[in-house]
Amino acid sequence: MQFIYSFQSEWLKKKRNLASWLVVVGGFFTPIIIIIYSLVYSSKLYAASVSPNFWIRLWNNSWESMSIFLLPMGVILATSLITQIEFRNNTWKQLHTLPQNMTTIFFAKLAVIIVMMIQFFILFNIGVYLSGVIPVLLIKGVPYPKASIPYFAFLKENMLYFIDCLPIIALQYLISLQFKNFLVPLGVGIALWILSVAVFRWQYGYIIPYTYCGLHFLHNMDKLHFHVPIHFLAFGYFVLFTIIGYILYITKKEKG
Repeated sequence: MQFIYSFQSEWLKKKRNLASWLVVVGGFFTPIIIIIYSLVYSSKLYAASVSPNFWIRLWNNSWESMSIFLLPMGVILATSLITQIEFRNNTWKQLHTLPQNMTTIFFAKLAVIIVMMIQFFILFNIGVYLSGVIPVLLIKGVPYPKASIPYFAFLKENMLYFIDCLPIIALQYLISLQFKNFLVPLGVGIALWILSVAVFRWQYGYIIPYTYCGLHFLHNMDKLHFHVPIHFLAFGYFVLFTIIGYILYITKKEKG
């Protein structure tokens, strides 16, 4: 019960935080761009709508920029913003005087970030569906897509992308808990993301956990092939970074 109360408290804190808007804006940003593109180039919409691969193509187009750029950057920003709430408000000491242990605080904050990521995936999937439906409803003569939606395949892909972004969450959380300056975790995260883009085609690029979302997309597009279980590596990195972050947090002498 203590964890639930702590989670509820942390969830209320994030409502006035920019991270909440990042989840909404990030979830619908790419679908809105696709809707605009479809309306501007409406002459191509009929052929796309009657294609048996309509939803698969739409899914891949939606994930192209999301997997390589928007998702990693969104995770870096949102995690850093949520974790830095106590530093910005100077409330760490007040938080630690409450009748809850540090383990509960640590995992409650982490749980809030993870649930926010789940929210993002839900909104993004809704956005992808709307980006396929809205243009055909607005443009006369374009039929509703006849292709069936591969729900289970998309659900599986969602789960894999979610796992792939977990190490970014854990490492950004670890760094953000150690530094009062918001720019430090943000700068480290951006630097690692830039490095990850640079090493995509390096045979050992998978050692950098920020590459996994992009690697998964490129693998799906047959643009890159690898024989390394990146999803297992992603989960392993997540567990490792979480354990290290927890140890550093509970042993830190000056907590806020």
